[in-house]
Amino acid sequence: MDNLIEVNDLHFSYGPHKVLKGINLTIPRGKIVGIMGASGCGKSTLLSHFGGQLRPSRGSVNFMGQVIHELSNDELYKVRLKMGMMFQMSGLFTDMTVYDNMAFPLREHTDLPEELIHDLVLMKLHAVGLRNARDLMPGDLSGGMERRVALARATVTDPALIIYDEPFAGLDPISLNTIANLIRKLNDALGVSSVVVTYDLAESLKIVDYIYFIHDGIVVAQGDVSEMVNSQDSFVRQFLHAEPDGPIAFQYPSQPYPNDLNIKA
Repeated sequence: MDNLIEVNDLHFSYGPHKVLKGINLTIPRGKIVGIMGASGCGKSTLLSHFGGQLRPSRGSVNFMGQVIHELSNDELYKVRLKMGMMFQMSGLFTDMTVYDNMAFPLREHTDLPEELIHDLVLMKLHAVGLRNARDLMPGDLSGGMERRVALARATVTDPALIIYDEPFAGLDPISLNTIANLIRKLNDALGVSSVVVTYDLAESLKIVDYIYFIHDGIVVAQGDVSEMVNSQDSFVRQFLHAEPDGPIAFQYPSQPYPNDLNIKA
């Protein structure tokens, strides 16, 4: 099949609070897909359905021909081995060296000999320019270096899907550009599918193939980069140009401000 992931009419609620209200999207094989939207729109909740951490109240996520929420625990465990994750805060084990952080997924999930694990770890670190940092501790790394190690670890098991959760957050311009270029180069070199969830439009627009904009639990716009840049959709324009006024409200729904102050309007 051409699509690695197919999300169909996905609904989910936290108690009475509806978060996803009918998400439909696809992640093609070999492509980088950006998922964007304001805080609280449902991006993280959507990602949790990809890995089966959450079960939908309606709809489904289909990954490589399997419906995620229908899998047994053992089946789900095997499916997750085909996914790599670069966490927003890197998620490195602070009491392990860079090398051991990289080797951990291979030691945990494979029966590969240490000699081969050694070569695989160095190969992945070399790809992000950090082969000689293998004996450092995470606390010895700069923010950009830490993020590059996290990126390399996400690829170490050669997954079919790599998910990047806010990969550019808190990075200086040089590190940010380096990470963005690495995401593009690794995606093309490894032939994987990638999902990038980010607020950084300038960098993401340089590397993604397709964009979904989510608002209030649904997809409100989608298209390739050129379509979105030239879109006249009010939501897309507000988000791309960081405009204060538009369909994305800054204020949380409330009664008129003077009412809270006991002031007559």
